[in-house]
Amino acid sequence: MTATPGMRSPPGRLAVFAIVDYRRLWVIGAASSVVRWLDTLAMGLFAYQQTGSAFVVAMLTMLRMVPMGVLGLAFGAIGERVQRRSLLLWVLVLMALTASVLAGLAASGRLMVWHLAVASLLNGMAWASDNTVRRFLIGEVVGAARLASAMSLDIGAGNAARLVGPALGGALLAAVGIEGAFVLGAALYLPAVAAAWRLGYRNPYLAAGGPSLLARVAEGFMVVRRDPRLVGTMVVTLIFNLWGWPATSMVPVIGAGLGLPPAGIGLLAGMDGLGALASAAALALWLRPGGYQATYVGGTALYLLATAVFAVAPGPASAGAALAVVGMASSCFGVMQSTLVYVLAPAEVRSRVFGVLAVCIGTAPIGFLHLGLLADWLGAPYATALIGVEGLLAIALTRRWWRMI
Repeated sequence: MTATPGMRSPPGRLAVFAIVDYRRLWVIGAASSVVRWLDTLAMGLFAYQQTGSAFVVAMLTMLRMVPMGVLGLAFGAIGERVQRRSLLLWVLVLMALTASVLAGLAASGRLMVWHLAVASLLNGMAWASDNTVRRFLIGEVVGAARLASAMSLDIGAGNAARLVGPALGGALLAAVGIEGAFVLGAALYLPAVAAAWRLGYRNPYLAAGGPSLLARVAEGFMVVRRDPRLVGTMVVTLIFNLWGWPATSMVPVIGAGLGLPPAGIGLLAGMDGLGALASAAALALWLRPGGYQATYVGGTALYLLATAVFAVAPGPASAGAALAVVGMASSCFGVMQSTLVYVLAPAEVRSRVFGVLAVCIGTAPIGFLHLGLLADWLGAPYATALIGVEGLLAIALTRRWWRMI
């Protein structure tokens, strides 16, 4: 690892902010997360208004996950051959251009649902780089000893975005139209691009030659297979992405079913971010290594339970309270997922193990498809509650693996 002047920091739980490159990576994550949640709500509401189909809404969110498995795996191995800073920079530029094109289509009245589907795929490419490139870089610039604090603060920024993004999306959709959401998204990518451009960290990378890309990818899987702790970590990630994460796509549909206008749906969705922000702040201050397993597995189980409660909530107030608990639990999962992989994986193959993590995250489209079909059959509330119960059952049946973490 090539050290930079900004990589040293004084001791303390929040001292990672003294690391210049960590602040830049934090800004990139915060800006990208606001755009992600802004787009998720705005696209979901627009698609539901145009089609009236909960299945279409679920599919738009699913398309964001499609690139995760393949590209995330590739990013993990490619990052050993090139500068990760360059990968991150070009991905952000692509996302800014995508948002600009969508804003132009919306402003001219030519925006269609299939445009959103293509944009969702492109946005998924950016998301595929987040764990294997940006969060990997966080570990490199702060070190393993401060990684849990750094990830808590990073997840906290993402969770604040879950509060701000949907609220902005709902307000802009009501006041300006969907073009306002895309214009804001394009503008928010500008500081992210600037931060990536100014990153001082330069990773050592392998010279050309040596094992092929496929061979290095296969070695990442073998490392995971040989370590029961990594196997358990990946199993919990699979459960979260198959039964937990897909439920977020139903928030606009369930909110509309409660009689809320777009701005109200944005505020409802923001309750998830409010709970997540509070939880991430607590984790940054008090989480210790002895609590990693309980935080990771317990957070996943609580997420699934609270999702089921949200789905059948009788009114906006109870639905918002349940979503706040969902958010609290999601921080527990999100902070520990990357932290555990970084700490447990051998340094020389860590990037490739992050690629395996991306494959596990990339199974989410199966969950979105499952939820979308159930929603068209049973209705969004009952379908969402059902997958929460299925996920809890999966947690119970996989104890033999996750207890090894």
